[in-house]
Amino acid sequence: MRVLITGAAGFIGMHTCIKFLYEGWEVIGLDNFNDYYSVALKRDRSKEISRIASKLGQTFILVEDDLNSEVWSTLKSYDFEVVVHLAAQAGVRYSIENPRAYLESNILGFQSVLEFVTQTKQSRFLYASSSSVYGKNSAQPFSENAACDSPESYYASTKRTNELMAKSYYQTEGLPSIALRFFTVYGPWGRPDMAPMIFAKAGIADETIKVFNHGKQERDFTYIDDIVEGIFLLATMENFPKQSLICNIGNGAPVGLMNFISTLENAVGKEFKKEFVDAQKGDVESTYADTTLLESFVKYKPSIGLDKGIPIFMSWFKSYYK
Repeated sequence: MRVLITGAAGFIGMHTCIKFLYEGWEVIGLDNFNDYYSVALKRDRSKEISRIASKLGQTFILVEDDLNSEVWSTLKSYDFEVVVHLAAQAGVRYSIENPRAYLESNILGFQSVLEFVTQTKQSRFLYASSSSVYGKNSAQPFSENAACDSPESYYASTKRTNELMAKSYYQTEGLPSIALRFFTVYGPWGRPDMAPMIFAKAGIADETIKVFNHGKQERDFTYIDDIVEGIFLLATMENFPKQSLICNIGNGAPVGLMNFISTLENAVGKEFKKEFVDAQKGDVESTYADTTLLESFVKYKPSIGLDKGIPIFMSWFKSYYK
């Protein structure tokens, strides 16, 4: 069995590759190693995937190329049982500064993926969306049935556009797909532009952390192992839906920002210096996943809380950054 995973050197991509390897799959990974954040971290992730593949005696092939290239001609020489598209230009705030990067990767790049999976007649296609598509106007907990017509950032609008593009491809080409709406993912090998990494680095260095919206935020923090378990179970479910669907993957238990910081402080072993500031453009005050659909599909509900996840993250953090 063989899977194609785009964004293989990304945070979620790395862990998804490793999950499929442990389950006995051959993994073909695609990544362009862009410099939005540390390329060295991405290289180390890919080395870790290769290390685990070697340990397990499994096959991991990394293709270093861009979504908007001729790489798809090469990939057509493989037969894939599953395609998991996780590559994207990430970051809510950066999308305000550089929207064109999101157009090229998240829209045009996604179009390239759609053409590939259609031409190769893939029957199991999953792709990353985001909880950011819900914006501020959706009722909580966030249900996949919400209209999602008021995105707060350009990043969110590109992800919502992906969902509409995939739906149109089902209607015109019969392409089945599942959009994966992820909720605030954290854990080892995480992105350095996300709160856990920013706060941990600043706290250990006795630097001041910025607490946005004066701490009046809450997030549905979801540990990386819960995310990849959900991805794998959906990708391999016995009766993959023959339609275009959307599925939340979140912990289903929003946590206040100050509680999150407190948990991180406990793991580090000291109180952080804090500066309370106004909310940033594009941010929403609260996220909260309704996981009913995920549970109905694969009888699975994410369950790893911050009390377990944060210490594991900090153990990796201290080891990696020494």
